[in-house]
Amino acid sequence: MKYQLILISIASFVIIVAGLSAASSIVVPFLLAVFIAIIVSPMLDFMARLKIRRTLAFVVIISAFALVLWFLGNVIATALNGFSAALPEYQVKLSNFIDEAIAWLNSYEIIKINSFVIDSIDTNKIFSTTSTILRQTSEIVTKSFLVFLLVIFMLVETQVFKDKVEYFSKKHSQTHDIVNNFISNLKRYLAIKTISSIATGLILWGFLVYFNIPYAPLWGVVAFILNYIPTIGSIIAAVPAILMSLLVNDFGDTLWLSLVYLVVNIAIGNFIEPKFLGSGLGISTLVVILSLLFWGFVLGIGGMFLAVPLTMSIKIALNENPKTKFLAILLSNKAD
Repeated sequence: MKYQLILISIASFVIIVAGLSAASSIVVPFLLAVFIAIIVSPMLDFMARLKIRRTLAFVVIISAFALVLWFLGNVIATALNGFSAALPEYQVKLSNFIDEAIAWLNSYEIIKINSFVIDSIDTNKIFSTTSTILRQTSEIVTKSFLVFLLVIFMLVETQVFKDKVEYFSKKHSQTHDIVNNFISNLKRYLAIKTISSIATGLILWGFLVYFNIPYAPLWGVVAFILNYIPTIGSIIAAVPAILMSLLVNDFGDTLWLSLVYLVVNIAIGNFIEPKFLGSGLGISTLVVILSLLFWGFVLGIGGMFLAVPLTMSIKIALNENPKTKFLAILLSNKAD
């Protein structure tokens, strides 16, 4: 009986994962809207404490949110169109740069690179991969209208949701603590991650303008968006900007720009964020990496953005049930 239950649980898990993957185009916008609504809802409470009517506060916040989405969408669409139009020119420049670099290496006999290796370097594939990453990233913003509508309805239901939690907490005393613990941790993570992502995008945008990198606003927005993906997001965001620097600047400027990306991401990701987040999330580093792979496989690039909030949610849910608490400990960064 025990083994049958295990097999049924595994089969159920596989079916749920397959269903989520099949419905990713709906699930990802919905989850994004949930997390955005959780971030925005405290602003309504804050404005209420300032004696601002809830209707006016709602209109102000929604208008600000719509303005941000419009700005991001406009920057990405304009820059992507220009980048796509100039793609053939950049492909030629990259081919010339690779030829010059190989000729320089061969002249100093540092390493002999034969013609087979040269022919295997496909510049078209390099740029097509870069364009694919940019377009997949921009899909998060292009779905913004659906997310925008969902956020509006969720904010309208905020008070109703609180009333429902209070109702269930009367019958189950732990419900209120579980929901509050989950929402407070999630709010802190999303708020700090948003602030650090904005700071990352703005700082790098400024340095990109200083180094005269084409489409600097696009690379700044990409750095802002991809910073939500732990560990690998900042690496992916740096690749197109450094590639563009190689094509328009000398090697020295490109080296300095690479150093800027390294310092900014290490300072914000390894020092500033952990200082404010502390150990409240309680997820091990290995689990974060594995969650990126898992949710990326199930929900695509949107799943990578949602990997940490989703994994944290699952950990909290598992921790509240004595039968599944051992799984929560496996996900945790400490054994208690």
